[in-house]
Amino acid sequence: MTPTGTHFNYYHVCKRKLWLFANGINMEQNSELVAEGKFIHENSYPKRSEKYEEVAIDGVKVDFYDAKNKVIHEIKKSNKVENAHFWQLKYYLYVFERNGISGVSGVLEYPTMRKTEPVELSDTDRTEIEKICKEIVEICELEKCPKIVKKGYCKSCSYFDLCFVNEDVDL
Repeated sequence: MTPTGTHFNYYHVCKRKLWLFANGINMEQNSELVAEGKFIHENSYPKRSEKYEEVAIDGVKVDFYDAKNKVIHEIKKSNKVENAHFWQLKYYLYVFERNGISGVSGVLEYPTMRKTEPVELSDTDRTEIEKICKEIVEICELEKCPKIVKKGYCKSCSYFDLCFVNEDVDL
């Protein structure tokens, strides 16, 4: 199994969500928040699709790649789980590099917040990414789903109803 950007993001957000997604349990299609995020992605930069392209390479799909300036643009709705966004984009940079496209940088974009964050890949990041990739595969191959770890953003997760169906929720 080769991790995708979604696997990498979910690893940093919630190991249970990662396992559920990797094992074919997909709840995003029912989420209004996910639909809102797609709307923001598709409508925030209408002219961008003329200038840049969406690129799929080695199991990852980046929002927009500026080939001339070698910049990956990743669009997110909010910075609530910003650390996961940073690592997802760093993983994209790693995958591009691993496929012979060197010197690529990244930009996280939060259009509704009018905020951008530059992202670079360091040697330490490369080592950490290799470790995380192994852990992602281990989690996805577990026989049983990881236990619930209650976090402040659980209520806005598309898997909330599934995870907390029999729980007394007090987040």
